[in-house]
Amino acid sequence: MSGKITFTMIKPMAVKKGFIGPIMAKIAEGGFRIVSMKLTRISIEQAQKFYEIHKERPFYGELTEFMSSGPIVAAILEKDDAVQAYRDYIGATNPAEAEAETIRALYGTNLGMNAVHGSDSDENAIIESDFFFSKVERY
Repeated sequence: MSGKITFTMIKPMAVKKGFIGPIMAKIAEGGFRIVSMKLTRISIEQAQKFYEIHKERPFYGELTEFMSSGPIVAAILEKDDAVQAYRDYIGATNPAEAEAETIRALYGTNLGMNAVHGSDSDENAIIESDFFFSKVERY
């Protein structure tokens, strides 16, 4: 059975461009309930730990530098089959390939600055949510 939560981050470039409100409105329009949300900034060390799964990939350094370059919005979202529903809703990783009206098509800059992160599995949704939020921060 698929989980009911997923984790997302609005990435630094989308925050810098003022897209927090429109992205959160789009998330709500998609039927996702916000369980927790915060505006924060992560250090390079925190970004490296968060994206440790990608440590051997060539984009790891660029990704962790970008994610620690400015504020982000971290959020836990709830919906039936949340991980897959959200991944479908945000669109392809490359905004140029994302379907029209998806979050990444509307607000992404390029492959590396694709507006939002979305968990890729139920297991990672829990790990990523726990990385940013304690149990008492969830509603």
